Amino acid sequence: MIATNTILAVRQLPEEFESIFREHSEFVYRTAYRVTGNSEDAEDVTQIVFLKLFRTFPSSDIRSKPKAYLYRATVNTALNVVRSRRHHVLTDQSDCFESDAPWRRSDREEDMQECLRIALADLKPKAAEIFILRYVHGYSDVEIGNLLGTSRGTIAISLFRSRARLRKSIRNYQGEQS
Repeated sequence: MIATNTILAVRQLPEEFESIFREHSEFVYRTAYRVTGNSEDAEDVTQIVFLKLFRTFPSSDIRSKPKAYLYRATVNTALNVVRSRRHHVLTDQSDCFESDAPWRRSDREEDMQECLRIALADLKPKAAEIFILRYVHGYSDVEIGNLLGTSRGTIAISLFRSRARLRKSIRNYQGEQS
């Protein structure tokens, strides 16, 4: 009897996993892209998240609230990518990649976006998740509370503290750039 149940579970795994992948992969990619600001990193994060999920599947966490589970995994993985990026110098000849295309953002704007990503990566993971849900995905405090299983007040306090920490990080960054 046990062997039959195990075989049935293995046969059902790919279909259920594929369903979760199809339903949520775009959401995972968009979330990763918004955190990393880079399509290649977002693709890597998406692959890492679903590979980890596949290895631990089926998990009660994913079955009860798949979007919340995937969101947390995505944000944490993407923040790790941003943190590790600080320690990697890809080239010392960055001018060879510069473009004079008119659509290109200003260096100052790109610097500020990178500063924000780094500052966000320095927040505690839960605080970063809440901040991204609110200001990137546009969820309300109540919706975030429901998604993460906490109160609206806790969300509001976390956002207040995160904004203060981010402001301080950006001021420090601007002081270094002056």
